[in-house]
Amino acid sequence: MDIDQLPDHIVYSKHVIEFVTVAAETCLFLEHASENSQSSFVEKSVKILPLLYLNASLIEIPEAVYEDGTERFVTEDDYAFVREQLERILGKDDAYLEVFHPDMALSDTPIAAFISENLADVYQELKDFAANYQLGDIDIMNDALVQCLEAFGEHWGQKVLNALRALHSIRFSEGFGNDDYSSDESTEQNKLDRNSFLQFLHDDDEELDNLLM
Repeated sequence: MDIDQLPDHIVYSKHVIEFVTVAAETCLFLEHASENSQSSFVEKSVKILPLLYLNASLIEIPEAVYEDGTERFVTEDDYAFVREQLERILGKDDAYLEVFHPDMALSDTPIAAFISENLADVYQELKDFAANYQLGDIDIMNDALVQCLEAFGEHWGQKVLNALRALHSIRFSEGFGNDDYSSDESTEQNKLDRNSFLQFLHDDDEELDNLLM
């Protein structure tokens, strides 16, 4: 069916259909992240994430039909599966210094953040939205859109930008792709443990700056 023949409702509008398409593609990409090398994952990410942000930002949030939110489909295991894939692929590059964290103004030290956590949070919102949208009930589709776009403004839109900023730094760093590895290889020597990284921030900020260059 041509888009001009779809019912006259916002959930079938051009901008929403485009957002649904990119959201579904992003979910599929993150679910199958382990099929990519690190360089391939980074290169694809810096292309799809701007499209995702742009398409979400073009939609006016409609009025909700129901008072209660829509159903949540993503489980803790689903979330962990995506996050752990990304953590393995990115290795030591998963960690970066966050400048937009709410606690930054109160902190005497840099705030540690992780691309894998940002993108897993984005995945959770998009997958819940897409799963509700696939039900085909216009009222549920409408409210899923409302919930997803409100969450976009509140947190996941910022997380897309934060992850993109860190991924951009990786993509255009000197020697990008030269030391590539797949998620099937051991990354114990390349991966910074989260707890040790957080402790390292407090122990030696100057060495951390050199590490992340």
